[in-house]
Amino acid sequence: MRIGILGYGNLGRGVEAAIRQNPDMELVAVFTRRPPESLHIMTEGVPVLSLETAKEMQDKIDVMILCGGSATDLPTQTPDFVKYFNVIDSFDTHAKIPEHFVNVDAAARAGGKVGIISVGWDPGMFSLNRLYGGAILPNGTDYTFWGKGVSQGHSDAVRRIEGVKDARQYTIPVPAAVDAVRNGENPELTTRQKHTRECFVVAEPGADLARIEREIKTMPNYFADYDTTVHFITEEEMKQDHSGLPHGGMVIRSGKTGMNLEHNHIIEYKITLDSNPEFTASVLVAYARAAYRMSQDGQSGCKTVFDVPPAYLSPLSGEELRKNLL
Repeated sequence: MRIGILGYGNLGRGVEAAIRQNPDMELVAVFTRRPPESLHIMTEGVPVLSLETAKEMQDKIDVMILCGGSATDLPTQTPDFVKYFNVIDSFDTHAKIPEHFVNVDAAARAGGKVGIISVGWDPGMFSLNRLYGGAILPNGTDYTFWGKGVSQGHSDAVRRIEGVKDARQYTIPVPAAVDAVRNGENPELTTRQKHTRECFVVAEPGADLARIEREIKTMPNYFADYDTTVHFITEEEMKQDHSGLPHGGMVIRSGKTGMNLEHNHIIEYKITLDSNPEFTASVLVAYARAAYRMSQDGQSGCKTVFDVPPAYLSPLSGEELRKNLL
């Protein structure tokens, strides 16, 4: 399978690394909005090309993996490029997924291509586990916890505050809430009861630390609804202790069965990630294989993880899957 990467930030670099672990794939080209000569990728012999030239490569790429952001890139890039390529994206603005699906579906059908959207771990793998849990235990409740991990969006929001030089924000599940769910208590949890937020901030010299902390804790849509702790640290501490992008979380389905609903059951899917972008990239690459196979089957249109047969994700044949995994 001939793969193209569109966008070369943390996610694009993760996709490049993941392709190395899949011998049925090869990286054909990386496309960027930056001057191509300014990028130095890890794979020798693979060209870095201008984004404007991507559509000229239609006959040389089987699947284009789009590695832009959900806020401004993917809403336009995915419908545009799916007219020319089978594509994968990681669009993760949950409330706008239905609208994004409609836009991508129309363009994909017009071009006869497959576009699989909202691929990653949430949305993505967590979405699948919510579906499985609800189908198996219809009398029950879903609980999703995120973290402990770095929220890039929240970290950026803190960095925009006057007097902040750098910042990392960690989302952390509340242990008591997780324990109550695992114990089958089916608690009704508020936003504040499910997660806390912890910020590590490097302030500009002479900045008003009390004001910065107050602005963080009262920021609507980001921190106001959470118990938030703010730590002021040095640049050296930031580089030493907070340079990575770890994340994780869990989906738990708590449900009951029996004629009188007398038996309790818990289904839990948990991930612990050293690198959020590299794990997300690995999911994107697996779904690139599925997009290629669906296209080979003559399918077109927009798809989500709900529409992809699990066998299409694996490089193993049906016979090998039945023998080794079933």
